[in-house]
Amino acid sequence: MADHVDRVVKQWGAERPDLDVSPMEVIGRLKRLYRLVDAELKRNFADYDLDAASFDVLATLRRSGPPYRLTPTGLMRSAMVTSGAITQRLDRLEARGLVTRTPSGSDGRSRDVALTPEGHALVDRALPAHLAAERRVLAGLDAARTDALVDALRTLLAALGDDAH
Repeated sequence: MADHVDRVVKQWGAERPDLDVSPMEVIGRLKRLYRLVDAELKRNFADYDLDAASFDVLATLRRSGPPYRLTPTGLMRSAMVTSGAITQRLDRLEARGLVTRTPSGSDGRSRDVALTPEGHALVDRALPAHLAAERRVLAGLDAARTDALVDALRTLLAALGDDAH
């Protein structure tokens, strides 16, 4: 079963047989996969008036456990958003009543971010649909291939310096 990336690799092989273009077989597929997965997840988040980064902030607070409160730095470390995006996300989420920012009990210069009851309820409603969307995306893989993919991606991330912290 040939795909778009196979065609690109074949074309490069004909045009530049002196180069090993095999990395394109992985990276090209990862890029195409990202676009497809991102589109599917965006459709799902839109049903809850969220985007991926906002969902990630709410989910990070929710999975942190009671009292569902983190410092902005702790939130950045745990969430999949950049420091530049975190303030903007927090402003929007706070305006919607989904999070609050209060002075930190441990650092007077910092403000803790806490999930409101409304934010808690929203993430609890959105999470099952998010997981269902992820299951749909992975439906083409059986359990053994899923496990192998998880292992390969974990290994690659570690090799690139992405640690557990």
